[in-house]
Amino acid sequence: MKTYSGKCGDVIQQIIHTGKKSYNCSECRKSFIQNSDLVIHQRIHTGVRPYNCSECEKSFNHKSNLFQHQRIHTGVTPYNCSECEKSFSQKYKLVTHQIIHTGVKSYNCSECGKNFGLKSSLVKHQKLHTGVRPYNCSECEKSFSHKSNLDKHQRIHTGVTPYNCSECGESFRYKSTLATHQIIHTGLKPYNCSECAKSFGLKSSLVIHQKLHTGVRPHNCSECEKSFFRKSHLVIHQRIHTGVDPITALI
Repeated sequence: MKTYSGKCGDVIQQIIHTGKKSYNCSECRKSFIQNSDLVIHQRIHTGVRPYNCSECEKSFNHKSNLFQHQRIHTGVTPYNCSECEKSFSQKYKLVTHQIIHTGVKSYNCSECGKNFGLKSSLVKHQKLHTGVRPYNCSECEKSFSHKSNLDKHQRIHTGVTPYNCSECGESFRYKSTLATHQIIHTGLKPYNCSECAKSFGLKSSLVIHQKLHTGVRPHNCSECEKSFFRKSHLVIHQRIHTGVDPITALI
């Protein structure tokens, strides 16, 4: 809460207690107790963003918004969830996250009956039913229903890998890929084969391994009758037909 000192401060405090809003916005119907609040508000209409981030090109109409944004660069996450170990750079993100723990799903999809805890999640989901894909890639013909998916896709073209492993320095295009990679450093192997004693760090590795027990070879060569457990093995094999030496091709 703001505090004011001196004679001028006493006057401001009195105005606040009266609740009188003498400063009116000429663009909309909002009114404010102090002129400084009106000035800040009017930046919404003028588009003025005087507070610039020194780390990136973003700018903001309010100093507090700049401070919150800069936590992205500093990594500071002061808002902690009391239910789990997650923490957030902004309070509204914490509030949004905590809905997960309540289990309340108040937003219902009229098309398929699915329920969501957040209205934004429902809106995002409903785009699947409309088939609308307004976000187009400028490099290829692909389009997406969500901007976040377009941003992720475009990393294929730009080669940007923003997620770095703190253990070995390897970087990845997607956060999920980094999370999968980091299991290697933990040494954990939670996925156990029910047929033998082998265990794996990744579920995908377990699925590939289990094909050995089933005998299923889903990857078939179009040139001969051979089939393989893994697609990578098929690709190497096909070099025999193309004339490429499968050994030198790997060097």
